Amino acid sequence: MEIREEVSEGVTVLVPIARVDSATAKAFEAKVVAVVNSGAPRILIDFAEMDYISSAGLRVVLVGAKMTRAPRKFALCSMKPHIREIFDVSGFAKILQIHPDRAAAVAAMPPA
Repeated sequence: MEIREEVSEGVTVLVPIARVDSATAKAFEAKVVAVVNSGAPRILIDFAEMDYISSAGLRVVLVGAKMTRAPRKFALCSMKPHIREIFDVSGFAKILQIHPDRAAAVAAMPPA
């Protein structure tokens, strides 16, 4: 699994590519936890290049969100409709900040 890390307007952006499933969730978790532990003040996971996420991947997203304490920010963006449906059905869409695209997410995460 490839996970690109970028910085966009002071926001640390993780872009997981292809799939997050039981075989790749450990690598995804290691990257998310490393970024959270680095103290990055604003963290965004951009799902634009993700085709599939399993319950193991959902757990990683939840772990990252729970580890990020205020005033730091954690958000998600650019979900394909079938990925967004998984977040809706699981109830995660109600507890996580999800934005339609990267620009909207970055705008919603102004520096503290």
